[in-house]
Amino acid sequence: MPPSNANATARRTDPRFHRYVARQPILTADEKVFGYELLFRDGVDDYFTAVDADAASRSTLDSSILIGLDVLCDSRQAFVNCTREVLLKDYITLLPPDQIAVEVLETVPPDDLVIAACERLAKGGYTIALDDFGVNDPRAPLVGLAKIIKVDMRSTPLSQAAGLVRRYGARSQMLAEKVETREEFLAAQKAGFKLFQGYFFRRPEVVHARQIPANQLNYLRLLKMVSMPEINPREIENMIKGEASLCYRLLRYLNSPIFGFPGKIQSVRHALAILGEREVRRWIRLVVTLGAADNKPSDLVLSALVRARFCELLGPRTQHGQADVFLVGLLSLMDSILELPMGVVLEGICVDPEMKAVLLGEKSQLTPLYELMVAQEAAEWAKVGSLCAQMNLDGALVAESHWQAMRWAREMTAGAS
Repeated sequence: MPPSNANATARRTDPRFHRYVARQPILTADEKVFGYELLFRDGVDDYFTAVDADAASRSTLDSSILIGLDVLCDSRQAFVNCTREVLLKDYITLLPPDQIAVEVLETVPPDDLVIAACERLAKGGYTIALDDFGVNDPRAPLVGLAKIIKVDMRSTPLSQAAGLVRRYGARSQMLAEKVETREEFLAAQKAGFKLFQGYFFRRPEVVHARQIPANQLNYLRLLKMVSMPEINPREIENMIKGEASLCYRLLRYLNSPIFGFPGKIQSVRHALAILGEREVRRWIRLVVTLGAADNKPSDLVLSALVRARFCELLGPRTQHGQADVFLVGLLSLMDSILELPMGVVLEGICVDPEMKAVLLGEKSQLTPLYELMVAQEAAEWAKVGSLCAQMNLDGALVAESHWQAMRWAREMTAGAS
């Protein structure tokens, strides 16, 4: 039985039922997702009133249990910031050891109690990681327990970072964090780092003059077809049949328990007929995104789907004119997924002028929603609060919408495995 309006309102206003959550991807040298660092706040006001590291760490643990690591981290390793209090009180043992990297913050003194706590956690199967490790770091006594050492590439000169790799790389995995460009990624690789944190992979090196592969042309053609005011089911059917991977994905999705159709769907034509026009547009965009993202970091796919669903959930409460806000979120990472300039992606696709403007980085009626989407994802809590006020949105509703979007994206990508 669906919840009443009163219950829904109570859920949004009760702090037990919402969390501001963001995750920053950690990738391997071949750009596969290794894990996520989890970042939480209990609410927008919490950011402004008191940045309490202990409270933030406890909130991370509480939220991880409440939301689920499978949703937050796609079943990969979760990096959780830990203060001295969290370490000494063994709060982290509420979470499973095989999925957790215990990040010992740079503010934690390596006294006997802290060392003993880290030894207990390491023996219990937890991965110990040292956050923001630098030259002459006071946490050197913990290096013997650390499987991962993180180096801030913004505050550490490359020569010093390379020196840390030479000194500690034989015993620990060295992680370069705040890697924001592909040039920085390549430099960190050359210095010997094995793991990388930052959004460099969302800014791919694009060769403008290269020929677009045939399958990517098909993806763009399909996006164009479902973006037209009227769609032609027969043309869509023929295009999907010409892409074996898309055909397989569509049929597998629709026969999964997510949809709960009473009978088996055995053909593309049957699938298109049973979905109806609105859902055809929605699910073609979904399978195109997944198909286009083969061999790309899975975070690109997850984030594109989270963004799309997040915008869709907030759509009824925002000013967006005639624009399809689900498509805004989905297309926002399509340039990285296809490794094409956004201008090329949008060529020939029938999109609303306001949508085209915001995707090309120009001012638009959609700019506040777009900026909220990006700020929420990046844990820019001050900006989230400012945009919520500007858009007259309830912060708890925004937090819950993001959590629902993450859960939905996880369900959708699980169906493709």
